[in-house]
Amino acid sequence: MTTRILVTGASGFIGSHCVLDLLNHGYQVRGSLRNLARGHELESMLQAQGANTERLEWVQASLTSEADWHDAVKDCDGIFHIASPVPTVQPKDPNEVIGPARAGTLNVLNAASSAGVRRVVLTSSVAAVMGGIPEDRVYTANDWSDPDDPDLNPYGISKTVAERVAWDNFKAHDISLTTILPALVLGPAMEKDYGSSLEAIVKLMKREVPLLPKFGFEIVDVRDLAQLHRLAIENDAAIGKRLIAANGFLWFREIAAILHGEYPGQRVPLREMPNWLSFVASFFVKEIGSFINDLGVEKKLDTSPARELGWEPRVPSEAILSGAQSLKDLGLV
Repeated sequence: MTTRILVTGASGFIGSHCVLDLLNHGYQVRGSLRNLARGHELESMLQAQGANTERLEWVQASLTSEADWHDAVKDCDGIFHIASPVPTVQPKDPNEVIGPARAGTLNVLNAASSAGVRRVVLTSSVAAVMGGIPEDRVYTANDWSDPDDPDLNPYGISKTVAERVAWDNFKAHDISLTTILPALVLGPAMEKDYGSSLEAIVKLMKREVPLLPKFGFEIVDVRDLAQLHRLAIENDAAIGKRLIAANGFLWFREIAAILHGEYPGQRVPLREMPNWLSFVASFFVKEIGSFINDLGVEKKLDTSPARELGWEPRVPSEAILSGAQSLKDLGLV
């Protein structure tokens, strides 16, 4: 019998790629949507990528509605819990993202336990590993962000709280849990609603950032992230582990240089902003303010637990350029 996987947040950038990867590997997939009206559009998008959507179904579910998830998990063999608020700009009220993230995790675990679904892969974030005051070092799965740290932004708090809730509750629910912690997720967008992950490339290619703050990021391709979710649910060796998904650190100026080399006509900005000017700009540009503590800090990540499962991710330049080309193909840049 074909295994059925519930993918929460199936319309998102990560979720839709997970659905595509699962379909391409013979799984039955049930995707949760906040609005079922999007289902037909998403099926067409997946078919355009060569997917057979005959094994795909949709269910409507909201993170904060406990009742929705009991129907969503019925007859499933495993769950990818990906759905979580991802703001482009950090909200003034942290509870706008913390509350739904925490509630959604508990609701999914409760429903899984009631339905006898024992295998759950939860999508966390490296923000749950290296939040707060940054350091020049390699972060591992043993590191945890402190949700009470005043330097941790609302998104980082929400991901830390949601993952902590999962680890604190999985034994009581008799759940075999794996968490996956992606770095900056790039790669090809399949539709114009690309979420927040590709915003950095959009801003560079539209020249909305004339000078580049000295920020840097570990990067993972969304296709490799989808594959890691599948590898995690297929391998018992992944149970009980936090798997960091990343494949190399690049400064913002290095990302810009890769884009400039491939698309010279876009006139991608290459000049770096002095740190003092970044501090000034952070008072006026909220996106800069979200990363101001990371100026000049090279935070790297240990991905060995993921690689032990046979995971071999693409190089960052491929994630960057495939993301940029998809944005051009969609007419967004």
